[in-house]
Amino acid sequence: MAEDKKTENKPETIVPHDVYLKSGIHIGTKFKTKAMSKFIYKTRPDGLSVLNLQKIDERLKVASEFISQYEIEDILVVCRRENGWKAVKNFNKLTGIDVFAKRYPPGVLTNIELETFMEKKLVIVVDEWADRNAIRDAIKMGIVVMGLCDTNNHANNIDLVLPCNNKGHKSLGLIFYVLAREFMKKKGIIKNEDEMSLKIEDFVADQ
Repeated sequence: MAEDKKTENKPETIVPHDVYLKSGIHIGTKFKTKAMSKFIYKTRPDGLSVLNLQKIDERLKVASEFISQYEIEDILVVCRRENGWKAVKNFNKLTGIDVFAKRYPPGVLTNIELETFMEKKLVIVVDEWADRNAIRDAIKMGIVVMGLCDTNNHANNIDLVLPCNNKGHKSLGLIFYVLAREFMKKKGIIKNEDEMSLKIEDFVADQ
C-alpha cells in the first residue's frame, strides 16, 4: 500500500524515462565546467560525464513554460551545429518560430540597415560556443538568451540553461520535438500530442 502511494506521488516526467535514455540526452563529454557541475550526476571511469536526468527533466519543463510566455514573432532559434538542423527546421515548421539552421551572421539582431535584421525578445541557442555571435548580439540588445548546454559549456551570459547532450542528433531531435509540442499546447494551437503533424523521428537527423 505504501509503495502504491509512493508511486502515485512520484512527479510525472515530461518525457518517458526510456525515451530519455534512448536519445542519449544525458550523455555529456570528457570535459566539465564549473557552471555545469551542478547538473552532472557522475563521471564514468572513462572520464565521460553524465548529466542528471531528473534535472534535465526539470529544466525542460521550465524551458517549455518559459518560451510559451513569448509570442511566436519574438523568438529566434540559432543552431550552427549540423546535427540539429533538421530538428530546428521542423521546430520552425510546426511553431512558425524563426530559426537560423546555419552560421549566424553577426548584426542580424543589432544592425537595422541589414535586410535580414530582426527584432526579438528571446534567443535560443543550441551551443553557447558555436552560436556565440548570436549571444553577443543578444547581449548588446538586452535580449534574453536560453541555451542548450552540455557538460563542457561555460554557460556565460545564458539567462536560462537547459542541460543536455547538445551534440547528438537524437538528443537534439527529442528536445526540439518536446519544446514544439509544449509550446503549441500552451498557445492553444493543439490540444494534445496526437494533433501534431510531425513525430519525434521526424526531428532526428539522418546519419
